[in-house]
Amino acid sequence: MAGPEQAAPDTRRQAGATPAAALTDALEAIGTGAYVVNAEGRILAVNSLAEKMLIRPASELIGRDAHDLLHRDAHGQRLSRTQCTVRQAFHIGSTAQVEEDYFARGDGSVLPISWLITPYDIGDDSGTLVVFHSCDRRQTPEGEPGSSSTPLSELERLALLAETTTQLTSTLDVEEALRRLVTLVVPRLADWAIVDLIAERDELWRSIVVHADGDTLLHREDLQGPMPPIPPHSPMPLSRALRGVASTVAGPETYRQEPDSGIAVEQRRLFDTTGIRSAAIAPIRSTREVLGALTLGRAAHPGTFTTADLPLIEDIARRAGLALDNARLYERQRKVAETMQNHLLPQMPHVPGLQMTARYLPAPDASQVGGDWYDAFSLSDGATALAVGDVVGHDLEAAAGMAQVRNMLRAYAWALQEPPSQIVSRLDEAIMQITEVTMATLVLARIEEVGDGHWKLSWTNAGHPPPLLISHDGLTRYLTDGHGILLGTGAGRPRTDASVVLPPGSTLVLYTDGLIEEPGHTVDDGLQRLRRHAAALAHRPLASFTDQLLRRVRPAANDDDVALLALRTPDQV
Repeated sequence: MAGPEQAAPDTRRQAGATPAAALTDALEAIGTGAYVVNAEGRILAVNSLAEKMLIRPASELIGRDAHDLLHRDAHGQRLSRTQCTVRQAFHIGSTAQVEEDYFARGDGSVLPISWLITPYDIGDDSGTLVVFHSCDRRQTPEGEPGSSSTPLSELERLALLAETTTQLTSTLDVEEALRRLVTLVVPRLADWAIVDLIAERDELWRSIVVHADGDTLLHREDLQGPMPPIPPHSPMPLSRALRGVASTVAGPETYRQEPDSGIAVEQRRLFDTTGIRSAAIAPIRSTREVLGALTLGRAAHPGTFTTADLPLIEDIARRAGLALDNARLYERQRKVAETMQNHLLPQMPHVPGLQMTARYLPAPDASQVGGDWYDAFSLSDGATALAVGDVVGHDLEAAAGMAQVRNMLRAYAWALQEPPSQIVSRLDEAIMQITEVTMATLVLARIEEVGDGHWKLSWTNAGHPPPLLISHDGLTRYLTDGHGILLGTGAGRPRTDASVVLPPGSTLVLYTDGLIEEPGHTVDDGLQRLRRHAAALAHRPLASFTDQLLRRVRPAANDDDVALLALRTPDQV
């Protein structure tokens, strides 16, 4: 049960930064004036260079209509929206640029500018990035904005860096970050892109090799795979980049001499196989370490790389390094949480006559694993306890809280020999006093054989989605009785029990809300979807029933983890 305070991590929102602050941080990496507007043309964020060039503080820019505030003709007169080239390009929604235009400054003067605009991802909404340079020919102090006219190719470079920043920082998946990286640079800068990454224990892996065939990127898996170790003293370009020493321009002749390492052999094979005649190689660094190297190669692509191209490629590699480092840290934390969760979740007990199976699926994308859990264990009086629950949150704290709740529930259920409602009431009192769990939902049930091959289920529900009972013939019924408030509210209301004799050959499903909740749809929609598919799958063996139910019912837009516990009673003899 994902709480609003437990949002998935986002590399663009560090230390509690607001979305506008995150946008501003991204714009600061652009070496000229820049601002972002929303779909209505209002300014969302602006960098400090734009503030200086426009002689306006951010407070006078944020929230204002950019056209009304800034766009002027050469004489400083307001432009109608139909006359404004910036506004026209904005409405088209594609990348555009103009060599000379005019912005109004805060001191009443008019600033001649050249600009480039391009669509810009701002999360759930569409935005537009405006990058501009001063074209003022008047003498200005050296180093100040407007000191010289910058060609449009420079604007394109800055727009590429801005696009690199927003594309790479909006994913926490390493493979997706690599895919976006090579898509940004091929075929724009080169027709080949190679990324070598340093894995754990300093093992080197050629992670991606792509080639541009027109507008299509072709992956050369035959050139990917493990690489020889990084030599500590080799002067060869890739070896130096992988040690974080320097960026270098190289060609096939660089590796035609006697190889000094296994990496040099692999590089010669790369040049010979791909036909690359000019390459630029730059380290991929994070703030903590060297992560690998980016190689851009030109075979059919016109021109050769020179040292003048290296700063741009270094900037791209630096942004890639920060994004990859964030993605690796996130995946490492996620893996720790998944391992912890999997070790904490129990094996199903063997109960003669009953079939039982369980599944746990972590959230597929941004959210971390955490509070969803299931349990089944034997009780001291011979019955079997069943439980499924959800602790608020999606992080390691939620996983730890889940473990506390589950273990306390086991202890109470074994020792008290009371109805499920009484056990859950005791648990509710305890977790508020001796754990840091804020809120949780839970279904606790006990199942026991009552003679003649029949099984009785007794349960109580603490704010959790109701269990689903499916007969052998596909009739379905939600067990809505015994419902009470969730754990952790401190309300102290009495809890109730409910019971039912399970029909022979029936299937019982206990699950968490990640199975049924979907953005833009009601919970009733999800419950109806679960009911319909469970009925259709009732004839399947229990393991197949469970797997197919998860595959069919779990929403594609799910950002929550899912725990599911299913059992089946024996057919009538």
